[in-house]
Amino acid sequence: MHTIDLALASRAPKLDDRPLAKRVGLIILATDHTTEVDFQRMVGSDRIGVYSTRIPYANPVTPENLRAMQPSLTAGAALILPDEPLDVVMYSCTSASVVIGDAQVKAAVRAAKPTATVVTPTAAAASGLKAFSARRISVLTPYTLETSRPMADYFLALGFDIARFTCLGLTDDREMARVSPAEIVAFAKEATAPDSDALFISCTAVRAAGVAAEIEAAIGKPVVTSNLATAWACLRLCGDEAARPELGRLMTLSYSGR
Repeated sequence: MHTIDLALASRAPKLDDRPLAKRVGLIILATDHTTEVDFQRMVGSDRIGVYSTRIPYANPVTPENLRAMQPSLTAGAALILPDEPLDVVMYSCTSASVVIGDAQVKAAVRAAKPTATVVTPTAAAASGLKAFSARRISVLTPYTLETSRPMADYFLALGFDIARFTCLGLTDDREMARVSPAEIVAFAKEATAPDSDALFISCTAVRAAGVAAEIEAAIGKPVVTSNLATAWACLRLCGDEAARPELGRLMTLSYSGR
């Protein structure tokens, strides 16, 4: 057998401080089909890295099952590039952010990543609606009435007036991910009250971000979706101010939710 000589290089390589300038961590549900795909399309670049971890989740989507994720948040955040800082951490569940609470999600994540800015879909959506100066809104969710009620209360508590609130009645987030883009557009048209300032489409599982611009063209109003809002917040928090109107009107605006 021929022997190959192996040799060490004459010196150790120089190392960059980071492989990419900015780091966005995603905490997503074990059952999530949509968030990573949306963030790869809208956020990831040669400057911004997107790094995911998954935490346990058991269907059906009920307030109790959503709340049960809270103990996993700190451990999940700690698994994203362990012992290294992240610029932003986004917890990708809208309905759970409501029942757990934005402040509680932030505290749980920052227990593992103390220097990161924490983004939730609910807070990002509220910032997006405020960026449009929207006060009277329409809301479309894929959830049951039981799971949707706390979300209605969340937006009312923030001072929004709800003109119309439509629920699709689904209980499995995997089915929510399988609602076709064409169906999302159709339901969005029905869910938009004529006198509302904007439409919010909830749920990080729903593929609404990909058709936000199409919906805006159809209804003549701004559209905020869970993944569009969090992608927008994460981009702006990483210093990316580029206007990308093809993704929706929200991606042309500045973010003030720091």
